[in-house]
Amino acid sequence: MSTTPIHWTGGTPTEAVDLLSGEGGIAVVATKVGYIIMTSDKEGLERKFDAKERNRNKPGVVLVSSLEMLRKLAQLTPEIDSLYERCWNEDVLLGCILPWSESGKASLPADGSDELMMDTRGTSCFVIKFGLPAENTARELYEKHGKIAFASSANPSGKGNRGLVEGIGERIFEAADVIIEADDYVASIQPDKDADSRYEQGVMVSMVDVFGTLVPEQDGQRSITPAPTLIRKGLAVDRIMSLLADTFSSWDYRQGEYY
Repeated sequence: MSTTPIHWTGGTPTEAVDLLSGEGGIAVVATKVGYIIMTSDKEGLERKFDAKERNRNKPGVVLVSSLEMLRKLAQLTPEIDSLYERCWNEDVLLGCILPWSESGKASLPADGSDELMMDTRGTSCFVIKFGLPAENTARELYEKHGKIAFASSANPSGKGNRGLVEGIGERIFEAADVIIEADDYVASIQPDKDADSRYEQGVMVSMVDVFGTLVPEQDGQRSITPAPTLIRKGLAVDRIMSLLADTFSSWDYRQGEYY
């Protein structure tokens, strides 16, 4: 029997928070670009991979609900921190591939979640400003329950959900314990786009080299390598490219690299 979606009317989806504050749950929640599966422990991550029938070789997505949280969980340089802060202040969805800090690793549940959240280089994608329903869920989960929200797109691997809850697919519908529907919110983010022209994902920038080490600070110098690499275009890509150009003298655009 499929889970009945709950329509989001604003505020924090307490049903999703209550579920994820426990053990092993998976919730489908709306974001700016569509629907994601949210989990908070290894059991939930295992269920997510099963529901999506997805490969495990990609870095997991960490839902970050404050800059303070970001600075605790991830390794940053002042330049990377500055890029995040500008995106935060402008409410721009951004995800960067970063290594975990030691304090971040210590914040993970001691259940083996790290094996499913990090790639072989020890990195994950740390995402900010991903949309109010999911942001509010992740914030309350972290601030009130001390749990980090992990995420993945809520669609069969390789297929988009088109920003509609009905697009998540039967397998994910069956697997989800809670579904927070907000088709109207998702549509409001890209009002001038249709199902074929809208972005179904956020921009992703790799801030590490092939070994998972942070790119060096550039300090205004030219042709520093390795450099930040935009590896996935998405919502607000033009603004993020402008901010990258403001922050870094050199950066690369390599759509699809690693992904």
